[in-house]
This record gives sequence, C-alpha cells and structure tokens, in this order.
Amino acid sequence: CRMTRIIRRVRRSQFVQLVVTCFTLSLLMIYWEQLDKHLVSHMKSYTYRYLINRYNFVNNSLSISREEANNQPNYQYLINQKDKCRGQNVLLLLFIKTSPENQMRRDAIRQTWGNEKYIRTELNANVKIVYALGICKNLIQREVLQRSLIREDEKHHDLIQQDFLDTFHNLTLKLILQLKWANVYCPHAKFVMTADDDVFIHTPNLVKHLQDLDQKGVQNFWAGRVHRGAPPIRDRSSKYYVPYYMYQWPAYPDYTAGAAYVVSYDVAAKVYEASQTLNNSIYIDDVFMGICANKVGVVPQYHVYFSGEGKAPNHPCIYDKMMTSHGHTKDMHHLWKEATDPKVKSLTSGFWGKLYCRVVNIFLLCKPYYVDTYPCSAAFS
Repeated sequence: CRMTRIIRRVRRSQFVQLVVTCFTLSLLMIYWEQLDKHLVSHMKSYTYRYLINRYNFVNNSLSISREEANNQPNYQYLINQKDKCRGQNVLLLLFIKTSPENQMRRDAIRQTWGNEKYIRTELNANVKIVYALGICKNLIQREVLQRSLIREDEKHHDLIQQDFLDTFHNLTLKLILQLKWANVYCPHAKFVMTADDDVFIHTPNLVKHLQDLDQKGVQNFWAGRVHRGAPPIRDRSSKYYVPYYMYQWPAYPDYTAGAAYVVSYDVAAKVYEASQTLNNSIYIDDVFMGICANKVGVVPQYHVYFSGEGKAPNHPCIYDKMMTSHGHTKDMHHLWKEATDPKVKSLTSGFWGKLYCRVVNIFLLCKPYYVDTYPCSAAFS
C-alpha cells in the first residue's frame, strides 16, 4: 500500500509538471511573435550600435545636397523675441516645447521653476526661457487660439512661433526652430536646453551644475537620459513608427530622450549646421538630434538624475539631486514647493543625512522590476 501511494504521488507530480509545461508553452506560442520581434530587434540593434556610432554610412545615407537644402521650406516667424538675449551674459537658454492650447502648462512653469526673476535674484544666474510652438492644427480653433497667443505674448514676451502645423510629426521642425533661433538670436549663451511642457526642472540644482561646468570651460557637452542602440519601431500602430524608406538601419545613433536634455553652446551651433545638411523627414526629434550630433562627433553623456518617461519618486532625498522629472501636468506647484523647501538641504546634509539618503534612494530606485525613472546607479552617485 505504501508503494502504491508513492507511485500515485509521483504520477500526480508528473501530471502537474506536464500541465504547467503545456500552459507555459501555450503562453509562449501566443506571445512568441511579439517577444521575438522585441527581443530580436533590440539584440540586433545593439549589435550594430558600434558601427552606427563609429562610421559614417548613416550620415551619408541621410545627407542631402546643397540644392536640396536650399529648397527646404522656409517657415516664417509669427511671434518672435529678437531682443530676448541681446547684450546680456546668458548662462542658459532654455526652450520649452509646447502647443498653442497648453497655456495652463506654460503659466504653471512661469510661476514655478521657470520664473526668470526668481532664478536671477535667488540663484544669481541669467537664464532665458522661451516657449517654442507652431500653429494650431485645427483650422476652426486656429484663429481664436492665435489671438490668445498674441495676448499671452504681450503679457510675458516669451513665445516663439513659426507657421508650421504644431503636430507630433513636425517635432523635428520644432527642434530646428530652436537650434536656428539660438544660433541667430542668442549665440553667446553658455548652454542650451530643450524640455517638454510637462517636465519639471529642479532649477536650483540645474543652475548650480551648469555654473560649475562653466567654471571648468566645458565643451562638447550633451547630457540627458541616453538611449543606446535603440532600434527603430517598425510597428505601424505605434506613433513612433518609422518606415524603412525613412530610416533603413537596425539601430539609431545614441541619443538623449527628448523630454529634456542640455548641451553646451558649441554643440548647439555644430548640430544646427549639421541639421542643414541632413534629411529632416525623420519626425522623431530626439532621434534626429542624435543623427545630427553623430555627424559632428558629439557623444551624449548619461546623467542619472534626468528622468525617463516616468515621474521621479517624491522624497527629499530625491529632490536633493533631482535635475528633471517627466509627466507633470497638474502637480507642478506642489512639486516646486516640496523640492525647494529649505528642509531638504538640512535633511540630506552631513554624514548621517547622506547615509540616510543612500538607504532611502536604494529602496526607492533599486526595484526588482523595471521603472522608467532614475536608474539604481543614481542611489550610489
């Protein structure tokens, strides 16, 4: 009887194993196509990464002739700020990518981290902030919104608008607008930065960082959240879809996420020149930035406190080193108040404060699963 019970247990165990195996294989068969495309494309793209970054075949394939460059559309300024930087020593020229209808976001930035008066008086820095935009894509709303933009600019004097449609597929045109404006109207700024209008920037931390770099006379500087060996998205249902005829290679050159990144002015000038000789039909602006930078030999630097798509955790130990956090549309005022509270410095300073924050940041950032915010390495920086 005892032997019979043992045999039954073995058979039951084998049956359970068989069921689990079949179930697992069934799931793999259902999702294999998606897994295969995702894994293979990333492995293939990372294999090509060295070649893409090191050699010129990507640049050569996307280069256009001088005649083609001269025939590119010349978009006109509808709103401009020609004297924004004139005769001033500018530490940072900061562009906010925005859309005509997003006045509430712009106002929130003006009242918090993007307040130029606060930066000048409290941080002892001259930072110029302008909002880059096109025209409303909705023909019915366009005239009303345009009148609203003109009134907004009469009050704040910080909008820069050209007459291209403000759409996702024209983001590269918005990038070129920023590079051109910096080159023409603010060529003496030490640094140039671009950010989305739902990004929170810890201005005190950023200004201090840039002031330190300026003291060292840094050049060829380009920092943000770096994507290395990223493959083009070939899924037609994705808004990031890029067809083969537009970009035929299996990987992009290394680039920083478009949510927010900063460059030294020499990089902004070189990238602008490169943008005039490359096919700008690639509508993903951060990728186009990477292609232009690759052409002039500029390599992005990964800054661990530039966030990804996700928001940064809310904690004083994070605020102490925070540079940017993405995805803020309704909590800008609250985060600004929390992040700039004097208690942050008192809590995080000294031996015990630093030790406490090391432990807290490990808990917040070093997760067993992927979270698109600061990497685990930020806890040890």
